Amino acid sequence: MNASAELLKELRIDRKAPPPPPRKGLWLGVGAAVLVLLLLVLGGWWLFGRPAPVEVRTGTAVAMGSGGAAPASVLDATGYVVARRMATVSAKVTGKVREILIEEGQRVEAGQVMATLDPVDADAQRDLAAAQVAASRSQAGSVEAQLREAEANARRLGSLVKQQLVSKAQYDQAIAERDALRAQLATAHRNTQVARDQLDIANLGLDNTVVRAPFAGVVIAKAAQPGEIVSPLSAGGGFTRTGIGTIVDMDSLEIEVDVGEQYIGRVKPGMPVQATLNAYPDWKIPAHVIAIIPTADRGKATVKVRIALDQADERIVPEMGVAVSFLEKPQPRQAEAAPRGVRVPVAAITERDGKDVAFVLTGDEDDHAVELRALDLGRAVGSDGRQVLSGLSAGEEVVLDPPATLADGAAVTVAGQ
Repeated sequence: MNASAELLKELRIDRKAPPPPPRKGLWLGVGAAVLVLLLLVLGGWWLFGRPAPVEVRTGTAVAMGSGGAAPASVLDATGYVVARRMATVSAKVTGKVREILIEEGQRVEAGQVMATLDPVDADAQRDLAAAQVAASRSQAGSVEAQLREAEANARRLGSLVKQQLVSKAQYDQAIAERDALRAQLATAHRNTQVARDQLDIANLGLDNTVVRAPFAGVVIAKAAQPGEIVSPLSAGGGFTRTGIGTIVDMDSLEIEVDVGEQYIGRVKPGMPVQATLNAYPDWKIPAHVIAIIPTADRGKATVKVRIALDQADERIVPEMGVAVSFLEKPQPRQAEAAPRGVRVPVAAITERDGKDVAFVLTGDEDDHAVELRALDLGRAVGSDGRQVLSGLSAGEEVVLDPPATLADGAAVTVAGQ
């Protein structure tokens, strides 16, 4: 019985005992699970629940005053690039080439040595002239010594004649000898000067064996080799060269075109020209008319026109084919009366709630959206353009043919990106 009573006491609930402590970890885990579930729901809505971006095409708003139509072409013609300064350089004397110091494509400066000739003959002429100068000086020195003696003798005889110790005839003979030696000395001095001039000519002949560039330019042809005979004249047939090389001043390049007589009235000096080289068809070179040559070609019935290139470039070389367009000369009053606003394609303009609007592309390349703009329209521009006086700025991208469901702030993707 005692054992049974003890067992019953153990099964009795003690209502005076304190309650067990709350289980905090369980509630924290439940809260974290709910937060994760909420994030998953929001992410799923972001990926699958939001509306898909609309694919659109876009155009650009262009300023009416600057990006409009280009000046119209009044005449098209073809011609060639030519150099106003081009020279085939040759030696001034006939001789054998000793050294060539140029190559095709090399740039040379004014006075730079291009070639040298064999100077054997020129050296001999210079040595002979120098010897003649020395001989003339020696002869002049001898005459000067004789003259000094004759002048002293004349002075002595002059004093003796006054004392009547010598005859007047002896004194006159001494004076004649003195005057003759003076004349010989003057002749000797002139001969010395002639010899000096001959030496200068011989030095010039020696300098002529050195061929120098007459102006700065680029070598486009090398016409001689060491050992060949060159001459300024065409002597010796095919065995004699008439030039060392050809140089071109690239700063003097211009265009020459032949314009038909019936169209020459459209061309005016100073009018703008757009040139296109056949080698670079996508490169538009600005130019202008220099002059109209006042003569016509009877056989071709054309008039030659000179055109200056406003842009220098290494790609432009002589004898290149070129097509030119003579443009209308812009008038100053046209620039003053330039229309305001921008030009947009007609397809970008739509109507919402009775108002003319356009959707402007915003955002970056990865997240495009559109912004609704109210427009103040102007006149029609061309067949597919419209002037917008306010609401758009030049350079902004506008949506073409916007769908009826497109709304302000909608996400879009640009076709082709």
